[in-house]
Amino acid sequence: MQKLMYAASATLAFWALTASAQTTAPVVLDDLRGLRIDKTEVTIAQFARYARATGTTTRAEREGGGFEYAGGWQRRAGWTWQRPDGVVPDSDQLPAVHLTHTEAQAYCRWAGGRLPTAAEWRAAGFTELRSYPPAPWVRGTTYPWTTGQSPQGANTSDPDPWPRAAPVTATAAGVNGLHDMGANVWEWAADTRGDERRTMGGSWWYPASQMRAEVEAWKPADFYAVYIGFRCAYDPKP
Repeated sequence: MQKLMYAASATLAFWALTASAQTTAPVVLDDLRGLRIDKTEVTIAQFARYARATGTTTRAEREGGGFEYAGGWQRRAGWTWQRPDGVVPDSDQLPAVHLTHTEAQAYCRWAGGRLPTAAEWRAAGFTELRSYPPAPWVRGTTYPWTTGQSPQGANTSDPDPWPRAAPVTATAAGVNGLHDMGANVWEWAADTRGDERRTMGGSWWYPASQMRAEVEAWKPADFYAVYIGFRCAYDPKP
């Protein structure tokens, strides 16, 4: 699917300025038992630290590259979390992709967390759960989109500034101050259905409709592709 691009340089500058004010520390969801969740999808830079510390080599690296859909799933030689589209990217703040569910789980355990359940992910993505959210967010409000009242600012296949994946704070911060809970890349969740695992939120390859809370998507647990990343959740400290 070919993405359309429409943003003027002023729009790009606005999102860049917005992103510069953000941090990537986990967000505390006060009204969800104090659960913490990563503000952004796990990045190439973050996964690189993990891979160096643990000596991890992913399946995409061992098996010749990850997958992209082009009239069917096609293996792309050399496409890995380090090179999502086959070349060294301009930014190491792109989401880490081409990772199986097990590889995402292993990273989260190393980071002191776990993959969120679909219910946790959905609550964090659509309902404002911070005790003192900044305007315009309202505590306890459930929004129609993870970006608020509209999908504007998310990286979908609809017209926006990003032809493929975007750096994790380039997109608009949404409910609970979280980036990319809708679109950019699908995110692995903990839920299990046989050999499949739940993915959440849609991606840059899909229109905004795939961001909606009612969308239910499952993928083989051992699958890895350019559209699938993850973020971690962290249980409240005793």
